[in-house]
Amino acid sequence: MTVVDLLFRPLVPPWLLAILAGVVAVALLLALFGRLPAAHWRVPPLVLLLGVLANPVLFREEREPLRDVALVVEDASPSMAAGDRPELTDAVLEAVGTDLARDEGLEVVTVTVEGGADGTALVGAVERALGEIDPRRLAGTVIVSDGQVHDVPAELPDWVERRPVHHVIPGGPEETDRRLVLEDMPSYAMVGEEERFTLTLEDDVGAGGGDGGPERVTVRQNGRVIHELVVVPGRSVPVPFEVERAGETVVEVEVAPRDGEISTLNNRTTAFVTGVRDRLRVLLVSGVPYQGLRVWRNLLKADPAVDLVHFTILRPPEKQDGTPVRELALIAFPVRELFELKLGEFDLIVFDRYARRGLLPLAYLENVARYVEGGGALLINAGPDFATPLSLARTPLDRVIPLAPSGQVIEQPFRPRVTELGGRHPVTDTLRAQWDGDWGPWFRQIDVEQGPGQIVLRGAADRPLLVLDRVGDGRVAQLLSDHAWLWARGFEEGGPQQTLLRRLVHWLMQEPELEEERLIAEPGEDAIRLERVTLDPEPQTATATTPTGDSFEVELTPGDDGRLTARVPAAEPGLYRFDQADGRRAFAAVRPMAPKELEDLRATAAPLAPLVEASGGVQRFTDEAGIPEVRRVGEGRTAAGRGWIGLVENDRFRVVGSAETALLPAWLALILLVGTQVFAWWREGRR
Repeated sequence: MTVVDLLFRPLVPPWLLAILAGVVAVALLLALFGRLPAAHWRVPPLVLLLGVLANPVLFREEREPLRDVALVVEDASPSMAAGDRPELTDAVLEAVGTDLARDEGLEVVTVTVEGGADGTALVGAVERALGEIDPRRLAGTVIVSDGQVHDVPAELPDWVERRPVHHVIPGGPEETDRRLVLEDMPSYAMVGEEERFTLTLEDDVGAGGGDGGPERVTVRQNGRVIHELVVVPGRSVPVPFEVERAGETVVEVEVAPRDGEISTLNNRTTAFVTGVRDRLRVLLVSGVPYQGLRVWRNLLKADPAVDLVHFTILRPPEKQDGTPVRELALIAFPVRELFELKLGEFDLIVFDRYARRGLLPLAYLENVARYVEGGGALLINAGPDFATPLSLARTPLDRVIPLAPSGQVIEQPFRPRVTELGGRHPVTDTLRAQWDGDWGPWFRQIDVEQGPGQIVLRGAADRPLLVLDRVGDGRVAQLLSDHAWLWARGFEEGGPQQTLLRRLVHWLMQEPELEEERLIAEPGEDAIRLERVTLDPEPQTATATTPTGDSFEVELTPGDDGRLTARVPAAEPGLYRFDQADGRRAFAAVRPMAPKELEDLRATAAPLAPLVEASGGVQRFTDEAGIPEVRRVGEGRTAAGRGWIGLVENDRFRVVGSAETALLPAWLALILLVGTQVFAWWREGRR
C-alpha cells in the first residue's frame, strides 16, 4: 500500500521563517495602505521566496499492514474435567477458532493453562503471553475457563486497560457440588498410637437439587473400612484412626454422589500417612567372649532408632576359679524381668553364641518361643556350642528354629555365596550388585540338617549359611557362623558385613522396604509402574481399579532383575488401586488435583469479574447465552453485544520503503524568483 503526503522541510529554522513571513505581511500591508504604485505585483515574488524557504516536498511511503493478535486462553486445569465441560470447551474453542480464522488480518496466539500445586494460575499465564506480544497489535483476549482461578491480584494490572478481555464459561451459574475436606491430617504417625483428623462435608445446594441433609461417609484405611459415619454438611467431625505398621498407609474418605452434582471428583479424597516406630528395642545376649563380641553391639548402637539392652556372659557357670559370681557381674542379670515381665516390649532378641548353661531356665526359653510365634523376632548367631548337646536347638526354641544342627562343625576356608533365592530376597538381593562376590573368607561354619526356611547364603561345601523363616506371626534368622567379624576387620579385603547384618536385622523387625512379598505402585505422568517383589519368579496378575471405579487385569512379567513388573496406562487423574489374589494391595495417585482445585468445582464468574469489567470485556455462560460470535470493532467502540464479543482493529503497519520529491527544486525556484521579480519591475515601469 502506497501513501502520498505533502511535507515541509524548511531551509531555515521555523522561527526565522515565521519572522520573515511576518515582515513580508507587514511590508505588503504598508504598501497597500500607502497606495504605492504596483504594490500588488510585489506579492508573488515574496510569497514565492517564503515557499522556497519552506521547501515543500512530496512524501511517498510504502506500507505493509500488520496483523492484529488475538490471545485465546484455554483453562486445562483438573476442574475443567468436571461434568460435560470437556465437550463444551471443545465446542467453544472450535467456534472461536473458526471465527478468528475468517479474518485474514488476525494472528491467533493460544495459551493452555495447566493446574498446579497452588491451583490454576491463569492470570500469570496471560501476563507471560502478553509479554511476548507487541501491545500495539493486541486486538483482545478470549478466556475459556470455568472461572476457578486462584491468582487474580488484589490490584488490577495495567494491561487490562489496553484491550478487551472476554470470559466464556462452559456451563451455567446454577451448578451444584458436594465435596469432602480433610483437616489436621498428620503426614507421620507413630505405629500403634491413635491419631485423629477432622472431616467436613461441604454441600453446595443449588438448582441441581438436594436438601443438604445428613449423609453417610465411608472411611477406609489401606482399602479396609474402618468407619461408617453419618455427617451433617458444614459440621466438622473428628475421625480417629491407628497406623498398624511402619511405612505408607492410605486413608480414603468417600461420600455418595448427589443427583445434579456437577462432578464426583471431590466426593472422594485420599491422604497418605507414613507410619514410624517410636523406638526399636533390641535384647542382645552374648554367650561367650570372642573376637566378634562387639560386632552386633556396634551395629545396633550405630542406629539412633534402636534402644539396645546388651548382656554379655563373661564367665560361664562351669568355669570354677573360686570367684563368686556376684563379684564378677557388673549388674545382676534380670532374668525374670527380661524374659517374663517385659519380653513382649522387645522388637528383636539376639542370641550371639549363646548356649544352654543354666542361666536361662527352659520356662523362659519357652516364653521366647511363644514370643516369636506371637509376632516377635529372633536371631541366632551360631558358634561351635550350637552343635553340642547344650545347643539352643535342644530347648523349647526347637519349634521356631528352622534348621537343627547335625553335630558337625566345619572348619575350613570358604567364601559366602548368595543363592538364587537370595538374589531375589530383599535382605541379600543388593549384595551381588554392590560387590562382585570375591569377599574375604570365613573359617568356621555349623553344619545343619535339612529343614524349612529360606536359604539366602551358602558357605562351606555348599551348606546353608544364612537361613530366614517365618514362624506364626514372627520371624527367625540363623547365621550359622561366628566369623562375620572378619569382614568388619577387613580381613583379605573383607566383605559387605555392615550391609548384610543391618538389612538382616531390619527384616527381622519387619521393615516395610525389606518385605520379600510386596506390591509397589509408582505413579508417572501418564502411566504407573507396577512392581511385585516376590520370591516366586512366575508371572502374576493384579486387578487395577481406576479413580472412576472401572477395573481391569494387569499382567506382571519378570524383568532383568527377576522382579515382576508392568506398565499401566493412567489417563484418569486420581487414586488407582491394585489388588492381588493373595491380599497384596498397592495405591498410586496420578496427577492428583491440588487442594484448591477441589475446594469448589462449580462454574463461576466472580474471580475474573473485576479484570473483565476493567478491560471493557464481558462474561458469558454457555448455558445461558450460548457460544458468542467473535467480531472486529473499531477502537473506542463497544466491545460486546447480544450474542457477540468484539476484538479491536488496530490498523497497524510496517514501513517497507519511502521516497521524497522536492516540489521547488533550486533551478525551478531560481527561474520563478527571477521571472516574477522582472515582471514586477516591468509592470512598475509602465505606470
